[in-house]
Amino acid sequence: MANEAELNFEAAMAALEEIVGQLEHGDVPLEQAIDLFQRGMKLSQLCSQKLEQVERKIEMIVEEDGDLRKKPFGGGLDENGGEGLE
Repeated sequence: MANEAELNFEAAMAALEEIVGQLEHGDVPLEQAIDLFQRGMKLSQLCSQKLEQVERKIEMIVEEDGDLRKKPFGGGLDENGGEGLE
């Protein structure tokens, strides 16, 4: 398999789901289960990091009073008390 850091989000999630499936069956020897768990934790962290990167990139440009402003996606209420886009 490719280096885990090079995996895209979908590939990392698929690998993580496969590991979870193997561990759920319970027929994995203890040493292998520990190795699978450790790899799963790394994949989980990788997925989390990739999601955080995407969150930082997702910004909507909102026109307010003729000015263009960047506003975080899903921000709820803006600083003026108005509703943000979710």
